[in-house]
Amino acid sequence: MLSLLAAGIPGWGIALLVVAVLVIVLLLFLPIGTWFIAAVSNAHVSMTRLVGMKMRRIKYRMLVDVYIRAKKAGLDIDIAELESHVMAGGNISNVVNALISAHSANIDLSLQSAKAIDLAGRDVLNAVKVSVNPKVIETPVISAIAKNGIELRVKARVTVRANISRLIGGAGEETIIARVGEGIVTTVGSSEFHKEVLENPDLISKTVLKKGLDAGTAYEILSIDIADVDVGRNIGAQLQMDQAEADKRIAQANAEERRAMAIATEQEMKAHTQEMRAKVVEAEAEVPKAMAEAFRNGRLGIMDYYQMQNIQADTAMRNAISGGPENNGASGGKGNKK
Repeated sequence: MLSLLAAGIPGWGIALLVVAVLVIVLLLFLPIGTWFIAAVSNAHVSMTRLVGMKMRRIKYRMLVDVYIRAKKAGLDIDIAELESHVMAGGNISNVVNALISAHSANIDLSLQSAKAIDLAGRDVLNAVKVSVNPKVIETPVISAIAKNGIELRVKARVTVRANISRLIGGAGEETIIARVGEGIVTTVGSSEFHKEVLENPDLISKTVLKKGLDAGTAYEILSIDIADVDVGRNIGAQLQMDQAEADKRIAQANAEERRAMAIATEQEMKAHTQEMRAKVVEAEAEVPKAMAEAFRNGRLGIMDYYQMQNIQADTAMRNAISGGPENNGASGGKGNKK
């Protein structure tokens, strides 16, 4: 069929057709539109670089738009550096916007620093904005106790400004909040009375600012303002009550231990007394046997026995007389009966 078409078309027509096909192919493959926009925007980008970007599957239209925006803002940037940042996985639009904002605010921020901050995971554009317009960080309610045992609940607002030079490797907002909380606890804890802090809350601000809490962080602390101070619990009294309760329980335990020991000792003495009584009874039971044996052997006579009985009776009478009013009464009663 091509041969038939070629037979019916003159040679110049075939050449014209080939040229048209080539032009169409070039228009479809070459980013001529993007190249033209860059050229008329005074941000020239070579066709070779654009083709290379397209072959490397880079979003060259977005990259050229960012490059044009940088040039219009007066930034001296090489598009090769922007391309390398995109290939490294960075947010080139954010970087260029940050550079434009820093350039407008006369903040010293180089392209290399902006790229490094972006690749480190920081929001470089937000950092520039915070550097221009300071940010207020509000701390949670921080509990601190004065020396007199009264708890104070303090809430502070920290005004910070981003420190561009310390964004890489510098600590974030969490560290600022933690350090301010530590300073509040230290200041309140060193006060003799909680009323001193209530009367002069600026003592906290002055003390905390003197500590240089922004060292090693990505921020510069401009001011610390105490938003609210409330009186909490009397921790000292609560601790004393807890200590008294603990002492009470210890004393009760010791008393219980002594009582148990006393009971054990009493039971031991009762057992010993019963044992002694048993021995006495046993010894008394042996007395009649010994006396009978003495009578049989002739070592004890009847007169000796009666004399011993008289002595016992006399002893019993003396005991009855010295026993007191009860025994005397008892004796008198018997005498009356007689």
